[in-house]
Amino acid sequence: MTLGFSVDDLLPRARGGGVLKMGLAKLDERDWLQPDPDLAAREAGFAAYPQGIQLSREGEAPGAELAAMLGLSGGLPQAARAHHEDMCLLTLRDGDEQYRLVGAAVAWPSDWTPADKMGLPLRSLHAPIQGYEEQLASGVDHFMAKLKAGAIYGRCNWFIAATGDKRWKAESPEQAFAHVTPENAGETLFVRSERQTLRRLPETGAILFTIGIYVSPLGDLSTDNQSRLASAMHGLLEGEGERRGAQHYAHALIDFVQD
Repeated sequence: MTLGFSVDDLLPRARGGGVLKMGLAKLDERDWLQPDPDLAAREAGFAAYPQGIQLSREGEAPGAELAAMLGLSGGLPQAARAHHEDMCLLTLRDGDEQYRLVGAAVAWPSDWTPADKMGLPLRSLHAPIQGYEEQLASGVDHFMAKLKAGAIYGRCNWFIAATGDKRWKAESPEQAFAHVTPENAGETLFVRSERQTLRRLPETGAILFTIGIYVSPLGDLSTDNQSRLASAMHGLLEGEGERRGAQHYAHALIDFVQD
């Protein structure tokens, strides 16, 4: 199965509200990483955000294994610079039940700071996500424990942002979306999708988590995807709307699409 490598491709399969689900699809090797990365953009992204690279001693061996698997020398930073996807490594310490973040090479984070997350177990990593502990934590822990080397799984999500920048730091929604109206929503609202994959490295047993960031103005999406987002707004306002700031853009988005 393929998920695609654009917001338009990802949206029909992406989660953007409602009950939390892993929503994983098994991927073929050829559909794992984007085949045509913009390496200049990657280099610029890391140059602008050097703190996005964080590597503990525990992450060195998995990073070297990953680079070699991709035909590169070096470690995790070199692997991420050579591909579109940001990359994170997680390992299981002796006696632990949860995987921990031991390495990150993230040029385009979605409102998180890698240095703040280093060494944390999965449940602490996801603590800011509303409903994660109750709805998803046990399933994620079980999946990670059972993931076999060679298998690749992917999922995707979407967010509405007030900027097209790939490195995104959420602002107060009252301020971020203050300029959005039904008339300009096509140019001022941006749909941000994360294409995420999980894969176990065969030698070290570490798990690689990749995050491909795709951003598109609302008005550039297909009419089907615009309608899909407008329909999702109603459920979002009743669920995660407060955390996502939906009340500050949802009505403008709906009116833009229905106009």
